[in-house]
Amino acid sequence: MATTVHGIDRFKELVGTHLGWSEWHRIDQAQVDRFADATGDHQWIHVDPERAKAGPFGGPIAHGYLTLSLAPVLLGEVLTVEGTTMGVNYGCNKVRFPAPVPVGSNLRMGVAVAGVEDVAGGVQVMLDLTLETEGAAKPSCVAQVVFRYYA
Repeated sequence: MATTVHGIDRFKELVGTHLGWSEWHRIDQAQVDRFADATGDHQWIHVDPERAKAGPFGGPIAHGYLTLSLAPVLLGEVLTVEGTTMGVNYGCNKVRFPAPVPVGSNLRMGVAVAGVEDVAGGVQVMLDLTLETEGAAKPSCVAQVVFRYYA
């Protein structure tokens, strides 16, 4: 169940709070192939399942940026923001990909509010994201993303 934030001032009360986890989402080859087509990144480790079987991960893996690109969708399962005129993705402070996401695996995302700063007309919210593959020892992606919400 998503945490609902009503208005920009409520974010300040949530600094240091883990908001929860998204549902598990299956990463399939068709999704990886569509991402490869969209980005032009057709490296065999992602799009050639037969060749990837002999590669370092024993099969194809999702692109790191595909994993990160799922953050907005998964974030909507964890956080809902109401009472603002607009919210914008402002970027990332840090992104790392500690472990692969094998094609056919399940992925979910945890969200914590790392910080909040006032900006003209609103707030800048830093969220720590942890994307994890079911059964993996390490997270697949850790990132601090920045959103701006305006009153």
